[in-house]
Amino acid sequence: MHTCPPPKKTLQDWLEDYPDADGSFGHLLLEEKDEKNEELYEELRPYFESAHFDARQHFHKILSIDLHPDANGPAAHAKYPNCLPRTTQHGLFGEAMIGLVTEGYPFIGNHNWTIPVFLFRYHLDVDHYLFALLQNPDKKRQIFGRPGSDFVALCLDDEGGIVRFISGEAKWRKSMTPGMANTLLLGKKIDDPDGGEEKVRSGKGIWNELNQDTHVPHGLSQLQRLLKEPAPDDYAETILSLDRILSLQEGEDIPRTDLVLLAGNGGRTREPKSVLIDFQTPPEEYTAGNNLQVVELILQNGEELIDRLYSSLWDKGVNDAET
Repeated sequence: MHTCPPPKKTLQDWLEDYPDADGSFGHLLLEEKDEKNEELYEELRPYFESAHFDARQHFHKILSIDLHPDANGPAAHAKYPNCLPRTTQHGLFGEAMIGLVTEGYPFIGNHNWTIPVFLFRYHLDVDHYLFALLQNPDKKRQIFGRPGSDFVALCLDDEGGIVRFISGEAKWRKSMTPGMANTLLLGKKIDDPDGGEEKVRSGKGIWNELNQDTHVPHGLSQLQRLLKEPAPDDYAETILSLDRILSLQEGEDIPRTDLVLLAGNGGRTREPKSVLIDFQTPPEEYTAGNNLQVVELILQNGEELIDRLYSSLWDKGVNDAET
């Protein structure tokens, strides 16, 4: 289970925040303040270890890998998530960060969000990758992304029943420019199907995915299965709520908040406080009708942060990522 609270003081020292909210639309810009120091890595590491702990247990159990942090047996080269390709780790960073900012900052509606467990174990290609890598350390390749919800969190009542849930999409890119943001949100540029000379956006981006998603996302079903495994008693009322929400017969209607995190290094010409998504009005391309929270996380040399952080998980003596 995910048990580590967000290091809010560290976030305040690390990131300058610019929040805005209007009706059902919230926007949060986070900009890195200063150079990263060793204390930042030390403060972030427990949260990221907690976020990945369930998946680490799951994959290591399948592969019969010792879970002890100091274990250095013949399977040490296949430890999750340290052994994953850099591109995969960068994607996981975005999905863990979306949880960190959800727990660390007030969002639209000022709901109290809780993350019982992250969904990283539902990454089938990681399972395939680790199985092959365990037997052949040289069998490295890129990994297909995890389908479905990047992230879900719950707002619970005093008894543990679900009163609202949040479903998120997280994207990390080395250079998060306005053009890249438009590609992620609106889709790639394609030839105009109406025959125009100018290329147009395909429409197959994040806004379309949110608009077309079922109100109850697959991630809630995955979360329910996870809660039944390690913590059925602690989350008994939450599991019962999920039964009602997921039931075709009852179909309890629970309000949903949509969350989008765009994270990456700012472009070379980017001015401080400039945004990728207009914070004054909701994007017209988003038509799902739920509360919408957008977060823009702009870093400086974010790859170094991710590489060093992920190389150090469960390995306090490692400070430098492999190239």
